[in-house]
Amino acid sequence: MLAAAPPARPVVGKGASLRDVAALLRVRGLRSLALAGLAVFFVSFDSAVLVLALPAISADFRTSVPDISRVGSTLALGTLAGLPIAMQADRVGRRKLLVLSVASFSLANLASAWSPSLGWLAASRVVAASFETVAAGTATALVIEEVTPGQRGLAVAAITVAAGAGTGATTLLYPLVAPDWRALYLLGGTGVLAAVVLARLLPESRAWLTSVAAAGRAPRLPLRVLLEPPWRARVAVVAASAALGLLLYEPAGLLSALFGSRQLGLTPALISAVTAVSGLASVPAFFVGGRLSDRIGRRWLAVGLGVVTVAAAVLTFSGGIVGYWVGNVAWSVLASANAPVVGAWYGELFPTRARATSEAVGSVAGAVGGAAGFQLVAALQPSLGLGGSLAVPAAAALVAAGLLLLLPETGGAPLQA
Repeated sequence: MLAAAPPARPVVGKGASLRDVAALLRVRGLRSLALAGLAVFFVSFDSAVLVLALPAISADFRTSVPDISRVGSTLALGTLAGLPIAMQADRVGRRKLLVLSVASFSLANLASAWSPSLGWLAASRVVAASFETVAAGTATALVIEEVTPGQRGLAVAAITVAAGAGTGATTLLYPLVAPDWRALYLLGGTGVLAAVVLARLLPESRAWLTSVAAAGRAPRLPLRVLLEPPWRARVAVVAASAALGLLLYEPAGLLSALFGSRQLGLTPALISAVTAVSGLASVPAFFVGGRLSDRIGRRWLAVGLGVVTVAAAVLTFSGGIVGYWVGNVAWSVLASANAPVVGAWYGELFPTRARATSEAVGSVAGAVGGAAGFQLVAALQPSLGLGGSLAVPAAAALVAAGLLLLLPETGGAPLQA
């Protein structure tokens, strides 16, 4: 069972036993973990709709691959806009920003469901992407701060599984309503109710409260903190790695269903089956990766998993149905194992007063790389085909994995205020 970090000051009365204290801490830690998982469930449910329904959306609005690639690039605008919002989580707290972001992207889902044109859909997805970035980064920061050092990787794995459950729910539901993609966005709008639950039940991060109390004054701008040594070198490496990695993974992830539909002739049910099998196979990978990183360290594990994930992604677009199946499953399993490793590692690399901002900086850099990746695919697709154009950025993704060797091992080190 996950146990929360000890509070800054006693919170239990004089007659309470040590067992009562331990029980109280466990309940609080699990509550934070469960509610952060609820938030990322809706983030992933929302994000998966565009991937799975892209063939239907393309048919509805009569769009070409270059047009779709440009829509993908515009989503980077939302992630960029998420940075100044995410910075507020380091200034006003994790709880408020998580509630705001879940409510906001849920309302954007409702706007997406009523899209009369591709432009409207793109605009609503930009808004959603902005607040999804904030929610994902803030939830990760909150969980890292609320569990003990030896369980951070496992805790990040748990909320990553919750995110996977969101993708799984979209995957299972879409074949039932296909090609009516609007119904899924309407369902995603129920995240507003999740925001109400978060507002009533989610406790604030005690690490953040302790950091604010220790400062004794208004918190400094988080970006200024990250520009100081040693944080600036670390955040530069994280940003560069994210940008180069997402040059491949952003277009590959969004266009995988379209590739299966147009290049391989797969039906929506078969594409959903690939995604479902990949998701089920990935569930134990989250926990294996998280637990291994807690026991043997983050650095070499993250680099190794990053390299083999690139190979699996390239196999997905090699041109055959077998490669599509095997590549998708292997890609999903390897990336899933790596997600809690990198999530816990990045959380330990930066101080509490700028942790949520550092998460957002990585997301923004990744969005810039992803936008460039979409443009690269649009430029190469006429001559190389969709599969060939997606294989080209693989070299950049390999460099991204290698860059992580420049970061120090943290392996459950105490969080810095």
